[in-house]
Amino acid sequence: MEPKRRLDPFSFPPACLSAMKSPMEYLIPESLFENASTLLLLVYIAVAVFLLAKGADLFVESAVAFAERFRVPKVIIGATLLSLGTTTPEAAVSVIAAFKGMPEFALGNSVGSIICDTGLIFGLSCLLTRLPVDRFILNRHGWLQFGSGLLLLLVCLLFVQPDGSRVIPQYMGYVFILLLIGYLLLSVYWAKRHDTHVAEEVHDHTGEPLTKYAFFMLGGLVMILIGSHVMIESVKVICHRFHVPEGIVAATLIAFGTSLPELVTALTCIKKRHTELLVGNIIGADILNVLFVTGAAAIASPLVVEPLFLTLHLPVMIAVLLVFRVVSMFAKETFPRWPGVVLLLIFAAYLGKNVQIASAQSTAPGASAHAAP
Repeated sequence: MEPKRRLDPFSFPPACLSAMKSPMEYLIPESLFENASTLLLLVYIAVAVFLLAKGADLFVESAVAFAERFRVPKVIIGATLLSLGTTTPEAAVSVIAAFKGMPEFALGNSVGSIICDTGLIFGLSCLLTRLPVDRFILNRHGWLQFGSGLLLLLVCLLFVQPDGSRVIPQYMGYVFILLLIGYLLLSVYWAKRHDTHVAEEVHDHTGEPLTKYAFFMLGGLVMILIGSHVMIESVKVICHRFHVPEGIVAATLIAFGTSLPELVTALTCIKKRHTELLVGNIIGADILNVLFVTGAAAIASPLVVEPLFLTLHLPVMIAVLLVFRVVSMFAKETFPRWPGVVLLLIFAAYLGKNVQIASAQSTAPGASAHAAP
């Protein structure tokens, strides 16, 4: 007699996940994407990027207004809501992708966003202006940034299945979220001792009606959900048509799209000469991409770690984080320009390698095996 299988309270059967149909799929049917031309799908992706960026902005601004009305200290707003807000698009896209049975997409978005934030955005910012060195932030959050990257690499290496594949189990998602809560509490504690970087980013909403911000918060959330759904469905069809692995598209195109809030924040900081905010935003986004984005996606569904992550995506992620950490340790009052060149070269080489792999996959025999389901 075959023994009964024990049910894991922290996991959901894959068949159940793939059979789940979200309300968004009834509102925006799959046929809208399957019957669209490739050019139209690219337009859909551009619209999705706008919805994600604008929705996150509305959601965070409204959350800040609520927090201020109830006299939540601005330092706590800055250390929690604002930093979480810029990674909301990544989290929404990765979680929905995991629920739809696209774990490679979910993990690729998380890792690719770290590479994009540190390699492209920080690297570009280094070339555009002299970024000030805030030793308080770099000696605390900076080490957590590098440690988060190493933690993700370690988790991807350790959990090997009997068939040799690697999977981030769902319970590790809960571990990441617990670490996220600890990080946010620690950030609040540190921010109370070093709160000069928060005040200028928060506006006074005390005289405005809460119903206005309740409407904006709901609207922002709806925009994020619609944008995530449209982006995932569009990319899934493109991957299927051109036999491009989902992980490559997620780690490049989608990672760039969901990192737009960080890019806009960086350029705004440079324009308004609030460059002291820029470095902290990049560090916080990297930490949250591991603990928040990967953690939430793993809770939704176990994340399969494809071999390409171990040979390309994760090594490049560690490389850009290592460059940032080493430069942070030896920089004096401002970051030098040369790390910007190094990081941009790494990002360009990474992008080129992904394009090369995607081209090879699209022309190789049996490439359809890599297509989206």
